Amino acid sequence: MTDSIRQTEQIAADIQAALETGRAQEAADAFTKLYPADQAEVFNALRDAQQDALLELLDIPSTADLFDELEDDEALEAAEGLSTERLADILDEMDPDEAADLLGDLPPRVAREALAQMEDPEDVLPLLEYPDETAGGRATTAYIAMRRHTTAEQAIQFLRDVAPENDVPYYLFVVDRNKQLIGVVGLRELVIASPDTTMEAIMDPDVISIPADADQEEAARVMQRYDLSALPVVDADKRLIGVITHDDILDVIEDEATEDIYRISQVSDADLDPDSDIRQQLRGRLPWLLFSSIASLFAAWVISNFGDLIAQVALLAFFQSVVAGLGGNSAGQSVAMVVRALALDKIDRRQAWKILLRQAMVGLLQGVMLGAIVGMGIGLWQQNPYLGLVISLSLMLNMLIGGIVGTLVPMILHALGKDPALASSVLVTAATDSLGFLIYLSLASAFLPLIQQYL
Repeated sequence: MTDSIRQTEQIAADIQAALETGRAQEAADAFTKLYPADQAEVFNALRDAQQDALLELLDIPSTADLFDELEDDEALEAAEGLSTERLADILDEMDPDEAADLLGDLPPRVAREALAQMEDPEDVLPLLEYPDETAGGRATTAYIAMRRHTTAEQAIQFLRDVAPENDVPYYLFVVDRNKQLIGVVGLRELVIASPDTTMEAIMDPDVISIPADADQEEAARVMQRYDLSALPVVDADKRLIGVITHDDILDVIEDEATEDIYRISQVSDADLDPDSDIRQQLRGRLPWLLFSSIASLFAAWVISNFGDLIAQVALLAFFQSVVAGLGGNSAGQSVAMVVRALALDKIDRRQAWKILLRQAMVGLLQGVMLGAIVGMGIGLWQQNPYLGLVISLSLMLNMLIGGIVGTLVPMILHALGKDPALASSVLVTAATDSLGFLIYLSLASAFLPLIQQYL
């Protein structure tokens, strides 16, 4: 643990102690000394009454910085106790994209009243048209735009005069009279240009942008692919409406990764935490467990059809989970790789069959190698070579199926416009369990007379 983290934890403890003993102003003074990110962590650790007491003592800029760092639901909860007038002042000081997110989460009446009292609502209004998880919803209007005939000297003087405090300091975006994006200028090009050189002469007209209604995940892929620190967002008429910054895209990457991890684990709500409300957790987790239980019952039905076989050779029941389990694990590996590749847009239709065949081959080879090792081991252990042979063949076939199903299911879901992470694991587990039991018990039935010779 670094010294700065220890210091932050000590300040957090001091703040809580001060609030608990009625020294609210002392707590507020200590709170403002923290970095905004640390403020958010300390603020969330406080009880509701302590949060309200602290907010009353913070000035507008400090409160705006805090709200910029809080998660959307946390900022909404903190804003509920504020007067409309104070809330409007805070929204004016917040980053436009964060202010738009908060306004979108507020009750419509409160949002309308707050907008009416804001001094600069025009910075936020264009962003309210787009959902939070789109490029437009992630964009900020705190960018610098110039006209094509502006000279380098005029641009530099403008920067000196306004001293912009925004998250996009390294680019100047060039727009025409209709605000259509026509180019981008880096600060390096601006500084080294002759004073009378126009923006049109030094701009790069081949500017990469993204439509406002594009998914935030697509914006993250574009920024990563082209190594951008800022990505302009345009509407249907190519007018510049905002810019996505590198810090916002890091949040997107974190959100999307969390969503994929949760959905592969059959948790449909990516906003859940271990301490989330019980009803919220049940809504996000129970439906897929019910679906899994149906799949498990189907697998049990498959086994029930071989009741007479298991009654004759009870030993078979001991090893059926080995076949199903290893097949499911192999399929899960394929699911994870394919879902991740689809999320990063690394698979197109021309590659689908090639990837399917390769994963099938990997599954088959894993089955051959594991089947030989596990089958031989069980054969020697039970002194029954034909039981070992059945298990070996079952593993080989089920892991082949696992490779195919684990690749095919997420691809099909993706092609149908469904999230491949959400249902893949359940469907694949159901297939490998049911088919694994069917293959194992069918082979055992075929080899039953030979197996019984060694019992």
